[in-house]
Amino acid sequence: MSESVEDVAEEAAEQSVRVLDRLRDWWSHRYTFTGTAVGLVFLWLSLTPSLLPRGPLFQSLVSGGSGAIGYLIGVVAVWLVRFMRSKESSPPVPKQGWWVLLAIGVIGTVGMVVFFDTWQTDLRDLMGVAYLTFVDYLQIGVLSVVFLYAFVELGKGVRWIVRWLIARLNRVCPPRVSAVIAVALVVFLSIEIVNGVVVRGAMDAMNTAFSKASREGAADRPVPTSAFRSGGPGSLVDWSSLGKQGRVFVSNAQTVAHLTAFNGAPAVEPIRAYAGLESSDSGNPNRYKDIAEKAAAELERTGGLHRKVVAVAATTGTGWINEAEAGALEYMYNGDTAIVSMQYSFLPSWLSFLVDKQNALDAGQALFEAVDKRVKALPDGQRPKLVVFGESLGSFGGEAPFLSLNNLVARTDGALFSGPTFNNEMWVRLTQQRDAGSPEWLPVYQQGANVRFAARAEDLANPAQPWSHPRAVYLQHASDPIGRWSPDLLFSQPDWLKEKRGPDVLSSVSWIPIVTFLQVSADLAVAGSVPDGHGHTYVKAVVDAWAAILEPPGWTAEKTARLRPMLNSQTGFNEPDARPAG
Repeated sequence: MSESVEDVAEEAAEQSVRVLDRLRDWWSHRYTFTGTAVGLVFLWLSLTPSLLPRGPLFQSLVSGGSGAIGYLIGVVAVWLVRFMRSKESSPPVPKQGWWVLLAIGVIGTVGMVVFFDTWQTDLRDLMGVAYLTFVDYLQIGVLSVVFLYAFVELGKGVRWIVRWLIARLNRVCPPRVSAVIAVALVVFLSIEIVNGVVVRGAMDAMNTAFSKASREGAADRPVPTSAFRSGGPGSLVDWSSLGKQGRVFVSNAQTVAHLTAFNGAPAVEPIRAYAGLESSDSGNPNRYKDIAEKAAAELERTGGLHRKVVAVAATTGTGWINEAEAGALEYMYNGDTAIVSMQYSFLPSWLSFLVDKQNALDAGQALFEAVDKRVKALPDGQRPKLVVFGESLGSFGGEAPFLSLNNLVARTDGALFSGPTFNNEMWVRLTQQRDAGSPEWLPVYQQGANVRFAARAEDLANPAQPWSHPRAVYLQHASDPIGRWSPDLLFSQPDWLKEKRGPDVLSSVSWIPIVTFLQVSADLAVAGSVPDGHGHTYVKAVVDAWAAILEPPGWTAEKTARLRPMLNSQTGFNEPDARPAG
């Protein structure tokens, strides 16, 4: 009996070896040894920590993409060596070499998964995010292999096309000339196909889809009955033309009752003026100036120029505005405010960032100039405070009218920009010219004389010395990938990864060529899904920032503390029925 069991076990072992041999033979015929080895190393590196916790899908994309790029580097390296040595092929790798690579791969992958779990736990504890489950890890493993295989096979498909072209060109050209021409043709055709067919077709489809989404919901929110709202009685623009986000913005204005209860004094009804993208014809060459003029005319119609504060709000692509930034202003001035804004795109922020950047600049410039012109036309003693604000792509457009900080200070009474993008020219310039000793993730510029950078409320007091009016504040978290992402991450280590890490970035985060770029790129997709105070979520510190910028008469630290937990970025309130009195 014992002999039969031993025979069965021996047969099973031999069968396993045969399966592994066939698998190894299949792999070695399809994939190169060096490419596999380098790809494996890159896959391991993709499991190192980044700025934000990621779910299975985006982690798998990073791991699969990193492994595929590593494989490509390994293949190109071998080809380059052969090319330099004028060899047609490389010597075959002994079977033992593949077994050694398999053993190292298994041990190394298990070790990196253990480290990955530790890093993920630390990062999720730091940000108060739920842990990954066992199922999540299984999904990461399976999807990483799927993406890796797909990316490598796509690359092999491109290589087949190149070889096919070379074979045809060799009939009329020397082999090396054929290779150069073939590669150039494939690159050129790929770019043309992507730009001319894929991108154009996709953009047309998305514009159509998102424009429909922008029109939807007009009946979900009632037409305003107040003349102090765009789309309401006497408005110069139709309610339906405001777009979905415009209607949300106008509807979310704070009520007189709640403002009065909070401040303990009779409030004024806040003004919200807005013009949507559909308020001007798409064929109009000066479309954004036309929309901006309509928004400014709405501001004038509602009497906004006679309020204590006029705020120009730059939006993200769809016209979205962080309600915490708008609502906080209305509470600080007990409703004696007018906020004006406009829509310049149907696309969501991340798409607008890729294809509508110039439109964001044009809209930001046009809106501020239209409002500034009307404010300047008033007598000196009757002009309201003029401020600008915006988040993310809104901060990008909000900077547009100003060439420098000096220009911003000269033309406004204050500015609040949260979550600036790596394309914000003024923010980038101020960061690069920061005072010696201040970190890139939280710079100090000219000893904080007119501008300050803050991740938390207490950062507004850094440096401790007094600062002058007008004031500008940039709210930015060390873990926000929107400002950290850049193509330079591919091959250049940024200062924020050379210096001591920010408070919400793990000390173990380090720069790895190519891999860090992929990691931060994936972080972009989850930047807004982390709690306030991390990533691209800005709410509570907004109150402290506005209080520091404007120092409203009668506003106190106690009011700041009460207002902070009440706000959110969507409706302006976390608990609509629990607004404190007095």
